[in-house]
Formats: sequence, C-alpha cells, structure tokens
Amino acid sequence: MREHVRPSVTRVEDVTANASGENFPVALRMLPARYRRHLTNLYFFARLTDDLGDEAQAQVQVQVQVQAQPSEGAGKSTTATSADVSDLRLALLDELADDVRRSYDGGTPESPVMRAMAQTAAECGVPAKPLLDLIQANRQDQVVTRYRTFAELGQYCELSANPVGQIVLYIFGVATPERVALSDSICTALQLAEHWQDVAEDLGNGRIYLPSADMEACGCTEADLAAATAGPAVRELIAFEVDRAERLLDHGAPLVGTLRGAARLAVAGYLAGGRAALAAIRGQQYDVLTGTPRPRKQRLAGELVKAYVRGR
Repeated sequence: MREHVRPSVTRVEDVTANASGENFPVALRMLPARYRRHLTNLYFFARLTDDLGDEAQAQVQVQVQVQAQPSEGAGKSTTATSADVSDLRLALLDELADDVRRSYDGGTPESPVMRAMAQTAAECGVPAKPLLDLIQANRQDQVVTRYRTFAELGQYCELSANPVGQIVLYIFGVATPERVALSDSICTALQLAEHWQDVAEDLGNGRIYLPSADMEACGCTEADLAAATAGPAVRELIAFEVDRAERLLDHGAPLVGTLRGAARLAVAGYLAGGRAALAAIRGQQYDVLTGTPRPRKQRLAGELVKAYVRGR
C-alpha cells in the first residue's frame, strides 16, 4: 500500500524514491542550475501525477451482514476486504487538479510538489492547460484500458506526453506554435517507446496500449502478450510499432536545429532517449515480454551527441 501517494502529503523525496527509468530526464544534470530547478519541478509533478494514477491504493473494510437460518439464531456478521481503487485514484487526481487551479487563481497549493511547480509556472509563464492535461490522461487510465486504433492512442498521448514537451519549451522561453508541433511529435514517440518497453508491466496492470486493430493485423492475441516470451506475432507487432514511433521521432527531430544552448541540449537529450529506447527494443529482437529493454548508457551518450551536433 502506497500510503504516501496523496497530493497534500507526498514529498519530493517520496516521488524520487518511486521514480524509474523513464525516457524523459536524459540531459538534466548537464544543464545550468536555473533550468535544472524548473525541469526537476516538472518531472516531479509528472511523476506524482503518474503515481496517483498507477500506485495509490487503499484498503476498505466492508461489513457484510449474513442472514442466518432460523435455527441458527438472529444472524452473524463477517468482515470482507475490498478496494475501489479507481474511485480513490480519480478522487486524488481531482484533488491535484484543484491544487493546480488554486495556484493559478492566486491561492497556495496544498501539495508540496505542486507548490514547487507553481513557482516554475509563474516564473516561466506556463499555462494551466498542459498540467491539467497530464492529470486528465491519468483519469483516462482509470476508465480506458484498451485502444482500438492508433488514432485513439495518439489522442491519449496528446494528454499523457505532449504537455511535458510543451512545458519544457516554456521553461526555456522558446515556445512557438511551430516548435510545439514538432515537440508533440517527439513526445508522442517517447510515450509510445515507453509503452512498447512496458507491454508486460502494463498488461499486469490490466492495460494494453497496443492498438487492437494492429494486434489483429499481426495475428496477435492478448494471450500472446501474457506469455513468458514473445512469439512471432508479438515480435512482428512490436517491430511495426517501433518503426512507427521512430518515424514520429524523425518528424519532430528538426526541432533541435531551431534551438541554441541549453534548450538545444535538453531537447537533444529527449530525442536521444527515445532513439536509444527504440534501439534497445530492437536489440532484444522485439521480445518485450522476457524483460524490459533498457538503453545502454553508451548508446544514450552517442545519440545525444549526434542529435546535438546534427540539429536533428
């Protein structure tokens, strides 16, 4: 039970302890301190939001009255344990959304993580919508566990990933409609790469992000995804989806060339993280069921240098 996953009490240290190897914070340590602070605040906010949607749990004690037969007396009571996890998580996400709105209405957020993010939003001119979109994506995770088409999955990524890139552009003071469009392509690809890495983990949580139309086209079933090792249909499907994510990365890559200095380094880092993640999946022969493919540090560094120098 993750008792600390509550907006009003979760501390930065708690979020850090639960952080895993996502594809986002690649070049963070190499950036000037003024940017690191804001990007760290963003990362912790996004991480907390994901924790509320994925980790928060509660045990609810329910008293159940059982009517006894007349010969057994008046009756007896037993105690059963149940958990309405989705309702709990939706309530916590609503609590965080209220905190976001409170900060934009001039109030003081209750969440320690949101108080830090509110400082970043005020100093960098970050609008409320990207923050609320991240929360909405996690609300959607509580009620939508399958996607029929890639277009539907893309709409989910518009909420779950693209806002991160948009906020990054605001943090560096370089947000324009053209750059946002390129960033959206990169961030959607990063989200897809993470989904393809985590097929087994997501299935364990009752979710499948692979579009069912693509699964059918490759002859892949949910039972195939539950196997210990990826069979031919799963490998064909993942290869198809990896290629698709790579095309999105390539489409957004010219964003790097429009930037200079720390902004260029940061975005090159995100791009490198996506390319290295996809390379790791390929290096595992598209078998994402035996273990999560993780990028090698040398590959990450090489991709970062290439993206920064080439500007794409």
